[in-house]
Amino acid sequence: MTAGDQQSSAALERSSTGVDGPEGYSQAPHPSSSVEAPGGPTLTEDPHKSEPSAALDGPFTTRQLLRLDEALRVADQQTGLTFSVYIGELEEPVRESAEALHKQIDNHPRAVLVAVSPNQRLLEIVTGSEARKRISDRDAKLAALSMAASFAGGDLAGGVLSGLDQLATHAGRH
Repeated sequence: MTAGDQQSSAALERSSTGVDGPEGYSQAPHPSSSVEAPGGPTLTEDPHKSEPSAALDGPFTTRQLLRLDEALRVADQQTGLTFSVYIGELEEPVRESAEALHKQIDNHPRAVLVAVSPNQRLLEIVTGSEARKRISDRDAKLAALSMAASFAGGDLAGGVLSGLDQLATHAGRH
């Protein structure tokens, strides 16, 4: 992500560690909404907008959004848990802000929220009480480190995809 990219206050539908992101990716200046809140629809794209490079003026292309949506759907189906991703600013205190977002997800005890704030260079993974039985803090930290490495290389979507895959793999099949 470059400094000229638009930052998205986004949540894509679908554990418990906080990791400060590395300083290897740039901050984006203007938040704009590209996807609904946690627990809501996964993609809300204007069908009349044909610009392929930045879906809904957010940090992701349409192709990246579709890949994220598919990754969330697969993680949900394979694990029986509900995975959600939030991309945007987190209010201080950050951990409590991420936990409040997590509680908005339907059936939050079985939910996993990955909250990323590129501007603040923060990453929080929040697991519900049932999800925590299947995804340990160690597993969440490993996923967070992998994500942070991708973010440092400027790959926001790839980092989120990698993290979702690792979390779902650690959770196992239901």
